[in-house]
Amino acid sequence: MNTLKIGDSVKNFKGIDQNGKEISLSDYKGKKLIIFFYPKASTPGCTAEACDLRDGYNLLQEKGYEILGISADSVTKQANFASKNNLSFPLIADENKQIIQQFGVWGEKKFMGKTFDGIHRMTFILNENHTVTHVIEKVKTKEHTQQILEIIK
Repeated sequence: MNTLKIGDSVKNFKGIDQNGKEISLSDYKGKKLIIFFYPKASTPGCTAEACDLRDGYNLLQEKGYEILGISADSVTKQANFASKNNLSFPLIADENKQIIQQFGVWGEKKFMGKTFDGIHRMTFILNENHTVTHVIEKVKTKEHTQQILEIIK
C-alpha cells in the first residue's frame, strides 16, 4: 500500500454519491475536509463509525470541516446505508476503486485468520488547499468524532 501521508497534496477526483450525484474534490475548493474510507456499508463497524460522524457532524462543521465517506459499495448500497442511518454527508460509491487506490487504502488485510485484499479503514484530514494534515490509521469506530476533534483542536 502506498498510502497518502501528511504533507501530500490530494489530486482532484470524481465519484458518484448515494444520490447519483457526481462529487469531486474540487467541489470543496477552499474548504477543510474529512475523508473517511470504510470497508463495507451496513456492517457493524462501518455503521458505528458513520453514525458517530453523523452525530458529531455539526461539531465538525463548526470547526470548518465537511465530511465525505468512501467505500467500494454500489450507489444502491450507499443509498440504503445513508437512508437507513440518516446520513446527511455524501458517500461515494468507488466501485472501480480509483479514489481508494489514489489514497492508498487498498491492500492486504487479516480478519478471523484469513488474509485477503480490501479497504483499510482510515481517515484523512485535509486543509483548505487539500493537503493532508492528519491520517488516522487506527479508527475508533464508536468514538471517531471525538478522535478527530482531539486532533484538529
